[in-house]
Amino acid sequence: MRSRQRGATLIEVLVAVLITATGVLGAAAMQLNAVKFNQASTSRSTAVFLANDMSDRMRANRSDALAGRYDLAIDDDAPAGAAIYQIDIQEWLQEIALRLPSGDASVARDDNNFTITIQWDESRLSKTREANAGDNQTFVFQTRL
Repeated sequence: MRSRQRGATLIEVLVAVLITATGVLGAAAMQLNAVKFNQASTSRSTAVFLANDMSDRMRANRSDALAGRYDLAIDDDAPAGAAIYQIDIQEWLQEIALRLPSGDASVARDDNNFTITIQWDESRLSKTREANAGDNQTFVFQTRL
């Protein structure tokens, strides 16, 4: 009987190694996705923080905001100058560029209603999105002064 069972232990070990390797690869893939989604969550939280920052800046300088001096299109450069609203926009756009990958923003005014839009690139997550979803992520914040 011993001759019939020769090599059976080796097969069991190989099957156990295969199952373990599959589990380890699955755990590694899950960890990688967790890191990617954590980074995406950080970017979204940063966008919320930056939108609130601009909203607070406009509230502090309400007269210039209502006069349209904070209005900004998505591809506009920061205005040059030393006026408070110009410095606010300069610092805000610098923070967006620093904290968000390929970040850009706009501020649109409709009477005393403001829409702050922040965009950034999340191409590292393109494989986890729906088809044709694009790589840009957008956060839109609306407020009233």
